[in-house]
Amino acid sequence: MRLFSILAAIIAAIAIYAFVFERERFMATLAPTEDGAEIAEQSAPEAAQTAETATGENAPEAVGVVAIRSEGQMIDNAVLVRGQTQAERQVDVRAETSGRIVSDPLRKGAFVEAGQLLCQLDTGTREAALAEAEARRAEAETRIPEAEARLAEAEARLAEAEINDTAASRLSESGFASETRVAGTRAALSSGKAAVQAAKSGLDAARTGIESATAAVAAAREELARLEITAPFAGLLESDTAELGSLLQPGSLCATVIQLDPIKLTGFVPETEVDRIETGARATARLVSGREVSGEVTFLSRSADPETRTFRVEVSVPNEDLTLRDGQTAEIAIASEGTTAHLLPQSALTLNNDGLLGVRTVEGETAGFMPVDLIRDTARGIWVSGLPQSVDVIIIGQEYVVEGVPVSASYRDFDASGEELPGAASEAMQ
Repeated sequence: MRLFSILAAIIAAIAIYAFVFERERFMATLAPTEDGAEIAEQSAPEAAQTAETATGENAPEAVGVVAIRSEGQMIDNAVLVRGQTQAERQVDVRAETSGRIVSDPLRKGAFVEAGQLLCQLDTGTREAALAEAEARRAEAETRIPEAEARLAEAEARLAEAEINDTAASRLSESGFASETRVAGTRAALSSGKAAVQAAKSGLDAARTGIESATAAVAAAREELARLEITAPFAGLLESDTAELGSLLQPGSLCATVIQLDPIKLTGFVPETEVDRIETGARATARLVSGREVSGEVTFLSRSADPETRTFRVEVSVPNEDLTLRDGQTAEIAIASEGTTAHLLPQSALTLNNDGLLGVRTVEGETAGFMPVDLIRDTARGIWVSGLPQSVDVIIIGQEYVVEGVPVSASYRDFDASGEELPGAASEAMQ
């Protein structure tokens, strides 16, 4: 009983294959033999005419299909990247000196302006240190006139010694002055030069003392300025500021400030798509909440990630109302060079015998096949490329025809929403 079922299934499969794929040969086999004899008895012209008539009678009937006339449109060929939102700037504001907090804390979530006080440290003895440094600078400044007076006196004595030395040398040459006098004037001249050099050194030391005292004053004032920890830019507090009475050491955290306007969208582009992106290109993104935002590309990495071989891309998006948050998942579409594409219903796609994805087309009075590349899937339909500028695409009945099969096509319109509109020949499949 099982053997009979298997044989029946095989015979049925062979019959279906012969009827569907070998219809012409199968019908020719079943044709009456009288036709062949009649054709053989006819003359050559009559035989050709009779054969043409017989072929027309045995030819398969055209399959009714519904098609649309599609015209190619120029669209943006976007690069899709999955990424997330990221704050434009985020800084951990830390203490630069030690001290006890004497200001009330600001709570997280509060908006702060650039330069606004976040943490105030106790001054301690720092004001006294500043006063001492200023006093030392004032004392050093008083030494300048004294050093300048000593230098002037030494220069005057040096000038007098030079005159005496010149006079003694000339008198000695004329025999009116002894060698002892000449030696004394020269000794006085050397002493004058030494006195001038010592006076100059004293003046330089006084000036150095002023500079040292000025540096001490600046350091004391800088130390006082470090007691006020302020916001580096306008933004939101991501954490509470340091609590009143707590002790901060150099490097201790005062608060975390983030800037969310504008906000960045970051993602990683594969190396096969990186050449299609340029800085300044427009980009849109859809958040997991369904909200759509737009901006432009501000950064594209020149160096690939060594592990993933992808390139970092950043998109700047306005966020005046601060509703976009740091760390939200986003699907980013970055516009690239436009391409010609056709908007078709998804049901128009099919596979040929080789497994290639494409659409069935009307080519004259027969069916054809054209492979396509998917570009974008939308609620209105699917955008595909690889088709000529104008093409007739079968949207109903494409699964019942193969390439080369005669078709009788009726046409419908296809609107932008992706729905077929009633045509003049909606009964084509009857």
